[in-house]
Amino acid sequence: MAGLDKQKIVASVPQKGFFGHPKGLSTLFFTEFWERFSYYGMRAILVYYMYYEVSKGGLGIDENLALAIMSIYGSLVYMSGIIGGWLADRLVGTSRAVLYGGILIMFGHLVLAIPGNVAMFFMSMVLIVLGTGLLKPNVSSVVGDIYSEEDSRRDAGFSIFYMAINLGAFLSPLILGSLMDISFHLGFSIAAIGMFFGLLVFVFTKKKNLGLAGTYIANPLSPAEKKKFFTTVGIVIVGLGALVAIAIPAGYLTFGAFINLVGILGLVLPTAYFIVMYRSPKTTATERSRVIAYVPLFIAGVMFWAIQEQGSTILANYADKRTQLEFAGITISPAWFQSLNPLFIITLAPVFAWLWVKLGTRQPSIPKKFALALLFAGLSFLVILLPAYFGGTDSLVNPLWLVLSYFIVVLGELCLSPVGLSATTKLAPKAFSAQTMSLWFLTSAGAQALNAQLVKFYTLENEMLYFGVIGTASIVLGIILLALSPKIQGLMKGIN
Repeated sequence: MAGLDKQKIVASVPQKGFFGHPKGLSTLFFTEFWERFSYYGMRAILVYYMYYEVSKGGLGIDENLALAIMSIYGSLVYMSGIIGGWLADRLVGTSRAVLYGGILIMFGHLVLAIPGNVAMFFMSMVLIVLGTGLLKPNVSSVVGDIYSEEDSRRDAGFSIFYMAINLGAFLSPLILGSLMDISFHLGFSIAAIGMFFGLLVFVFTKKKNLGLAGTYIANPLSPAEKKKFFTTVGIVIVGLGALVAIAIPAGYLTFGAFINLVGILGLVLPTAYFIVMYRSPKTTATERSRVIAYVPLFIAGVMFWAIQEQGSTILANYADKRTQLEFAGITISPAWFQSLNPLFIITLAPVFAWLWVKLGTRQPSIPKKFALALLFAGLSFLVILLPAYFGGTDSLVNPLWLVLSYFIVVLGELCLSPVGLSATTKLAPKAFSAQTMSLWFLTSAGAQALNAQLVKFYTLENEMLYFGVIGTASIVLGIILLALSPKIQGLMKGIN
């Protein structure tokens, strides 16, 4: 850690000042709140912006293609976390990675806010993908830095941090969803302003509240390695530019080919990272055992997010096309349904945090919590197939069915997501601290890459089959993980 040990970092952070937690949690809470406000607000209206007709302010992209692009975009957002984690661990540190990422995200939203064409849309996506890759995994890693490994407040701290994510995610779809009938670009402007506020919070409070957290470089490059790195980056950029310039006109790089390429990367990248971490001489024998224990948790995470992340694709389309939007005298924006997930998390996260503390050593192990998450996720998809079973696919569905589905998957999310963040910081080899957090976000990347293929199979005619097969697969995987949980717990070498 470049001369800094963990205890020295923790000692530099005021350990009280934010609901009984380290004061630095307030800086990270509000930075993450505004970043997630901007991201989830943009995401709530983005799929509609893609497939709505030009006369309605959209881009007029084919509906099925828009759903696939949305999944690939989500996959790349999380996949880029590998780059962000590596840069933090080897070159810039987590604090500067958060700052640079926030700047790129803000400019990405600003590009979306300018009325333009498909080319400008993809330019904004590149900026947001790179920016989120820098910010998202590294702000979570800094949360881990402000607690000692033995601090009993650690899991509760991650639950509070998770509340910031969901408070931003709750408010923004309501605001931007209300604006999309006026102008999609006005909504994207609000997203850019939100990220600007997040940057202000981070810049003006980090020195006082975070101390040394995020300032170290875990595994810094030597001068020779830096020179080689920048040379390689330059060659890769030029090579990719030339390849794209040739492949697109020749018809080799199509949307379909790109979607398949991202799908392959979603499998190859995490596999490569597990191998590198396991075989590294900087990884101890105990850490290698923990890396092995992390593999089934990773697979469970991919399955869970494959269902949860369809809230911005299949269920967003379901809300727009299959749901009765006139309800109790209110005209509902289809984007508002994406506020349900964070609303339930805001409501239930304190209950789950209290429950884990109350149970203490009697609480389910990490693998068992993941298994419960898969069971709930599968059930949420089985529930949403019932309207078609009872009423067919020709009539509009009561919106309460969607509400119930979102509620059930949130029960699973609270068993998996904050627990997964905390488990990642515990199981990560020291030389790969930020990169292992990036690996955790690859569960979402792999899930979204998988979803880009799955959305092709969703039609009104096979709606029940679609939800039934995926939901059942999640439940079966959850049962298998539950049976293997004692073995996985043993491989974790004392981590609970």
